[in-house]
Amino acid sequence: MSEKTLYERLGGYDAITAVANDILPRLQGDDLLGRFWQNRGEDGIAREKQLLIDFLSSSAGGPLYYTGRDMKISHQGMGISENDWSRFIGHIEASLDSFNLPPQERGEVLAFIDSTKADIVE
Repeated sequence: MSEKTLYERLGGYDAITAVANDILPRLQGDDLLGRFWQNRGEDGIAREKQLLIDFLSSSAGGPLYYTGRDMKISHQGMGISENDWSRFIGHIEASLDSFNLPPQERGEVLAFIDSTKADIVE
C-alpha cells in the first residue's frame, strides 16, 4: 500500500479550498498586507483565489494543474519585504490552527511555503 500524498492527507480539494477561503480575507484585512489587494476587482481576486487553490493542490501532490506564472514572476516588483513575509506567515499559521492541522501536515505545509520565500521576498 502506498503512502497518501499531502493533498490526500490534507483532505483534498475541499479542504484546500476552505483554507484559501480562510486565508485570503485575513491577508486582505491586514493593515500592512491589505495594500496588495487594493484596487483589485472581485473577478481578479476570485481568479487569484482559484490559482492559489490550483497551486497548493498541485504542489501537495493533487490532481490539479497550476496554469499560473511562477512565484518569482508573479510577485516581482510588488516590494514584498521580510516584514511582509513574517506577517503573512503569522496569518498562515493562524489559518492552519483554525483547521487543527496535525503536526506532520502542518510542518510539511509550512516547509513548502517557506521554500517559496526566496522567489517572493525582494
